[in-house]
Amino acid sequence: MSSLVDHLVELTRFRDRDQADALLMETLADLIRPLALALHRCVGEPPQARWLSRPWQGRTARHQGARRPDFEQLPPLDSRAEWLACVRSGQPQTLAGEPVRELFPVAAGAQPGAAGVLELQVAQPLSTESRDTVQAIVKLYGNFLALLDYGQRDALTGLLNRKTFDDAFMNTLMGPEAQAMAQDTRASRSDCRHWLAVLDVDHFKRINDRFGHLLGDEVLLLLARLMRSVLRFDDQIFRFGGEEFVVLLSAAQESDVAAVLERLRAQVEQFDFPQVGRVTVSLGFSDVRAGDLPTAAFDRADKALYLAKTSGRNRVSGPTALAAAGIAEPEVKSGGVDLF
Repeated sequence: MSSLVDHLVELTRFRDRDQADALLMETLADLIRPLALALHRCVGEPPQARWLSRPWQGRTARHQGARRPDFEQLPPLDSRAEWLACVRSGQPQTLAGEPVRELFPVAAGAQPGAAGVLELQVAQPLSTESRDTVQAIVKLYGNFLALLDYGQRDALTGLLNRKTFDDAFMNTLMGPEAQAMAQDTRASRSDCRHWLAVLDVDHFKRINDRFGHLLGDEVLLLLARLMRSVLRFDDQIFRFGGEEFVVLLSAAQESDVAAVLERLRAQVEQFDFPQVGRVTVSLGFSDVRAGDLPTAAFDRADKALYLAKTSGRNRVSGPTALAAAGIAEPEVKSGGVDLF
């Protein structure tokens, strides 16, 4: 019993979803001793949502990063009918066979990618006591993630909030996944490049003044959904407040980033916002460089956004556009200054 309590204390210590996932599986691996264990999460926006599976690989694996697969390579939701049925029913399921598969639904509030299935492969079906214990731990875990959502996500859009940005930025540069990419001999240096984009809704004050703040909020909510549908499932999207958003993403070249952001810009322009009609956005982006503080990358991207705004709005600007316009990059101030 004390060992289980220790595991639960450790589980609720982390504020990182991937680390918490690994600790959930570690707890159940020690408690149940299954033949195999995996966590399957629903990622992406419907109707294109897919399964992202993470098998349990031992204690050392939770301290190691792993390169995420391409979204298109992940299996669609309807290709794993038993997982999907478990999520939709909200009830554990036992699938007979060799080995026996025990499925438990995982839920954590409204966070994208929250719904999922914990799968244990065991030699014999779990006893009623063991199944109840696993279900209780999974529910506790879901409640814990819902609390994380409350502190880390914007209440209106469900996107990450501004106060999480600094930690996410530094983890992007130096976290386990970044280290794994850097050590992967199959990856070229360009594969590891990170970028920061700033998005701003054009003339948003006019929308609020003309249609009211409730419809203005609906525009932001629908915009967040559009961003999640166009950007990759592992791109990190933040609402900085009001009509300003920030995206952390990875790509090999500037042209790749420009193409993704241009596609997002076009999708927003073509979308018919109820009662409001046409809405446009301006975007600026910059590369994230080794040794950058969040302030440095943000200021460069914000400079590019300013260029997009002053060039007519409803456009994307990046490093090449800044250079062509003869605009110098903002001076980076030295010292450990917190941006937020």
